[in-house]
Amino acid sequence: MSNTEAHPQEVVCTDGGLPGPRAECADGVPVEIIEARDVPLGGPRAMTVRRTLPQRQRSMIGAWCFADHYGPDDVSVTGGMDVAPHPHTGLQTVSWLFEGAIDHIDSGGNVGRVLPGQLNLMTAGHGICHSEVSTAETTVLHGVQLWLALPDAVRDDLPRRFQHYEPEPVAFEGGTALVFLGSLLGAASPVDVHSPLVAAELRLDPGALLELPVDPLFEHGVLVDAGALSLEGVPVPRATIGYTGIGSDRLRLRNDGAAPVRAVLIGGAPFGEDIIMWWNFVGRDSDEIARYRQEWQDEGERFGEVVGYVGHDPDGLPRLPAPALPGGAAASAAEPPAARAGIVGRRRCGRTARRRDATVIRRGRPRLIVRGSRARRGCLLGIRTPGASFDGDEERPYPQERRADRAGGARSRGLPRTDPRGGRPYAAASSRSRAKRSAAIAALRPARVAPSVDADEPYPAR
Repeated sequence: MSNTEAHPQEVVCTDGGLPGPRAECADGVPVEIIEARDVPLGGPRAMTVRRTLPQRQRSMIGAWCFADHYGPDDVSVTGGMDVAPHPHTGLQTVSWLFEGAIDHIDSGGNVGRVLPGQLNLMTAGHGICHSEVSTAETTVLHGVQLWLALPDAVRDDLPRRFQHYEPEPVAFEGGTALVFLGSLLGAASPVDVHSPLVAAELRLDPGALLELPVDPLFEHGVLVDAGALSLEGVPVPRATIGYTGIGSDRLRLRNDGAAPVRAVLIGGAPFGEDIIMWWNFVGRDSDEIARYRQEWQDEGERFGEVVGYVGHDPDGLPRLPAPALPGGAAASAAEPPAARAGIVGRRRCGRTARRRDATVIRRGRPRLIVRGSRARRGCLLGIRTPGASFDGDEERPYPQERRADRAGGARSRGLPRTDPRGGRPYAAASSRSRAKRSAAIAALRPARVAPSVDADEPYPAR
């Protein structure tokens, strides 16, 4: 699976470490529920996946920066999976199936078949491209697709690699586990990863209670695939993640229903680095992302070539083209920063940390400041294209910014959300900055409104 969004936005992902304000506490460790959003893979017969990471609420769990859950999907209705060669950088892809089969080919010369209960892990490192096609015998597709961010120290040095592993079931009272990454319940995976982490499929019989020993230095997430599961006494609905932060050495999972529970546990030490995700790339700044995109479009050596891809559609694309960068190809460094659709930055300690064309997620909360303006403490000059969404979510009304002017006690005045002149960004500033605000608005050129990422969103490449 690829991230085939038509208009993907950059997402700046950061680790959290502790549950946020939405956390619930029954009788144990606080649990934060991360709800999924539906993302179509694109096309008239599109599979739909349920994406839990990244979100505005939380963008990473350890090194885990992307989590999609899909199926069970009837292939005769959805057409199955057919993802033409597409690129990746700076990450490892983790494929785990419950039902179905998928053929994998990558530019490292690796050919493999993803089967239920077997791990396929691909290391992109400096750059790789691969294709994924469900087999002709597959009638139902059902599984999860996960990404691991690679630490900055190794992301450009690792070679293209593909690892396959079939874990042995580990039995415990009331269920079994398949530990496919890291160590858990006395089992250890031999697959190479580059951050402290863990991943396992857990199955619990009706009424079973599992007291699961875990690493207290890890934050954890439990993605429920089937059944009625509670984590630390907090019900975790199907297709959502129950998140717990660092500091706990034991997690309590209970099957509260009459049917078996199946869930995927992911966890790891807080990553400690901010990353930028756009389309299928993980980088550290927007210039890197733009360079990766151009190299893919130019068919450069970074990503190599997939040999042997045969898709379901004989007239289909031989490789996926990269979408336009946020703001479109017409946007350039000479344009006012606010003229680029969907530009957001963040404010911290009264300063603006600049992030070009990026959706910024900091510890579960978006903090909105626009690149290109100097925001004084208590005085915000925010410029944003109307209607642009924060992180690829559906379009939402953008709240007017209000800040207390600490120097004079005045409150900033938000301009109307939709500028009557049409298509222009709006600005908000304190009453002491009216002249600056007027000058900024006059200097702005018309900007395109960024379409919602979820509008006919073609899926991110895996």
